[in-house]
Amino acid sequence: MAGDAKYVTVTDANFDAEVLKSDLPVLVDFWATWCGPCRIIAPVIEELAVELNGVAKITKMDVDHNPQTAMNFGIRSIPTLLFFKNGTVVDQLVGVAPKKVLLSKLEALAKQPA
Repeated sequence: MAGDAKYVTVTDANFDAEVLKSDLPVLVDFWATWCGPCRIIAPVIEELAVELNGVAKITKMDVDHNPQTAMNFGIRSIPTLLFFKNGTVVDQLVGVAPKKVLLSKLEALAKQPA
């Protein structure tokens, strides 16, 4: 991506390619437009996408428009943040988390050998 990196919007259709087959660790933010806490954490997700460009892939998935993937991963509350490494869920946070917590989890995943 040119210029300022931004999060990747993932859908049921591109989830495998963008998340499961990614060479980088991936954070998936499961959210919805009506979710208050989702709006609170959104700027943090966008900052992480810029700061971790090339280190981790930051993605967002609207659960209202992509129910299949959310159901596959048992998403019952939003925001739910899933951390993927090599196509596998390795960590999960539900609710709003401080940026430093997300940053440290993603940096640790990036340092782990594949």
